[in-house]
Amino acid sequence: MPPADAYRIFGAEVSPYSVKVRSYFRYKQIPHEWLMRTPATLPEYQKHAKLPIIPLVVTPDGQGIQDSTPILEQLEARVPEPSIHPADPVASFVSALVEEFGDEWGNKWMFHYRWAREADQVSASERIVRSMMPDADDAAVADAAVGIRDRMLGRVWFVGSSPQTAPQIEESFQAGMRQLEAHLDGRDYLFGARPAFGDFGLWGQVYNAWTDPTPGAFLRAHTPNVCAWCERMLDPKAGGDFEPWSSLAPSFTAFLRDCVGALFLPWTVANARAIAEGAEEFSVELAGRPFTQKPQKYHAKSLAALREKYAAAKSAELDAALGAAGCRVGLRDLASAF
Repeated sequence: MPPADAYRIFGAEVSPYSVKVRSYFRYKQIPHEWLMRTPATLPEYQKHAKLPIIPLVVTPDGQGIQDSTPILEQLEARVPEPSIHPADPVASFVSALVEEFGDEWGNKWMFHYRWAREADQVSASERIVRSMMPDADDAAVADAAVGIRDRMLGRVWFVGSSPQTAPQIEESFQAGMRQLEAHLDGRDYLFGARPAFGDFGLWGQVYNAWTDPTPGAFLRAHTPNVCAWCERMLDPKAGGDFEPWSSLAPSFTAFLRDCVGALFLPWTVANARAIAEGAEEFSVELAGRPFTQKPQKYHAKSLAALREKYAAAKSAELDAALGAAGCRVGLRDLASAF
């Protein structure tokens, strides 16, 4: 029986944003109960959820919170120790940038791989059904999974997955994971000996990819350090402190340059511009190749939050680090992008 002051987290193992929040609660050792959104829990979920999405966190005083990033930010204000923000201001902003990258571009990796091939479609759809219908027999699961597959295959456009963009999404995943493999050699977490904001945001996506057949096979074959990080983040512990940016930069800059600077930042600025212009579709050149998709409204809001964080953290040292990573122009131009 969970304690009376426990939070209630409505989520699912197959939801990258849900496991992101659960990992944070485990790290902070905040009393909580992990609940599936099943017929038995649906009335409570509907009482507190403003949108039909997970995760949903219900506080001990009955407040419902949705959206993984605001959940972590609100809980961090309530339970500030152990902090998930490095004291080094450059590392702290880079951590926030990586968290945003994970939520937005990392989700392209995960979602594309999950629904691009039959083996992954079958695996994911059946796990989704079992999380919602834990007592269903195999025949009922298989039947319901067909409906899940049909619905999700019709939504891959949402993350920009298409025959045109598939090679770039998959190549960027594989290259990014190899870069993280080198960065995590001898390092438990992305920013040192304890998990940072950026770990939680990126990990939720990579962990879910790790559980799917195709990307999971790649990770197990080529990136043992990333796999160990995936396991470690299931129940993260602070084994020491964060490293200063000067210590992180030699092995982390390549990932920031090739994934964040070359892909994510130009994509998110183009997406926000398309929203502002009311466009039905937009195309942007990323690393020399066109990337076309429908604009995503939520990401324009998260871009605004990233702009605020950059403005608050801006310094000569930060701009030098971002410039070395090919990220400074994208961030500097956000305020005048439209």
